[in-house]
This record gives sequence, structure tokens and C-alpha cells, in this order.
Amino acid sequence: MNKKGQALVEFVIILPILLCILFAMIDFGMIIYNKNRLENKINDVVNMVKNDESLEEIEKFVKEDTNRSTTYEITHDKNITVKLSSSIDIITPGLNVILDNPYEVSASRVIYEE
Repeated sequence: MNKKGQALVEFVIILPILLCILFAMIDFGMIIYNKNRLENKINDVVNMVKNDESLEEIEKFVKEDTNRSTTYEITHDKNITVKLSSSIDIITPGLNVILDNPYEVSASRVIYEE
């Protein structure tokens, strides 16, 4: 009986499963990273509002650091609402059926003026 051939067949059977797990870890890592990046950006905007910076300066700050896949929305009624969203392309086969492709990550804050 050839043990080397058996090990090769077992490796070929397990390899696609291991690759899917690896790609899923990368996808979820990208989702968590982008969510954290958006939350940090919104915290900076909240600090800018607390320091009484103008709405134009805040919009310039948000616009300068965003990449192509990041959109922003700033509304100023009675309160200031800031919403940032980013889209992430899912690379894992099968996971793009469960999650929408591209996956939308968003963060928002409502800043109450006193």
C-alpha cells in the first residue's frame, strides 16, 4: 500500500476547505478593520464639533481621508448627523451568497446641540 499517495489524496480533499476558511478569515478581518476605521473617523468628527469647528471644516476633514469606496453624509438640522459607509468586496466563494457583495459597512452618530 502506497502511503504517499494516500496523504496526497487526503491533502487534495482538505485543501479547498482550508482555503475557504482562510479567505473567510481575511474577509471578516477586512470588515472589522473598516468598521473600526469608520468609528475612529466619526469620533474625530465628534471632537471637532465639541471644539466648535465649522461645518465646512468638518466636511473637508471627512472628505480628505476617505477613499473611493467610502461615502459620507453630514446633515445639520437641529442636531448634526454624521454617517460614513464603506463597501468591501467579498472574496470567499460561497460567503458572497450569505453576505451581499459588496458588503456595506457603516457607522453613524447623532450629535445633539445644547
